Amino acid sequence: MTISPRQIAQAWERERPGTPTGSIEIVTPILRLAKLFADDRARVLRQAGVDSATLDLLSTLRRSGPPYRLGTRELAARTLVTAGAISQRVARAEEQGLVVRTPGDGRRSVEVALTAQGHALVESSVDQVLGREAALVADLPPAEREALVTLLDALTQGVRRRVASS
Repeated sequence: MTISPRQIAQAWERERPGTPTGSIEIVTPILRLAKLFADDRARVLRQAGVDSATLDLLSTLRRSGPPYRLGTRELAARTLVTAGAISQRVARAEEQGLVVRTPGDGRRSVEVALTAQGHALVESSVDQVLGREAALVADLPPAEREALVTLLDALTQGVRRRVASS
């Protein structure tokens, strides 16, 4: 039996009056949903034959538009990971024949481009992942989805501000 966030908050209020419990009914469901989405996505990715980091790299290149090529600095910025992490992701994807590295315009710059194999993999796996996630949120009517998008955006911005100032 799963205990509801409200029951958790009430238990803390009973056991420790004055404990700040106002966030429990927001944060706990978000954490539970994040785990459900992450576990389901991992399962879909396994079935698609790709890991999350590789799909992130390939998707970023695919969304960049033809010729599906970006510099490693731009890739790092768009994927929100370090230059070292991008270097590792690119090396793994290159070993699998999904991308190729070429010299960029600058002295030490490197560009990464999708191969035909990488393009095919991202096309099929994105459809599987996004199709599955669309099915998972399908119970929400469009108006509620829009409201949730707005609320999550506002919450994300507020949390970012507070975390950055800590």
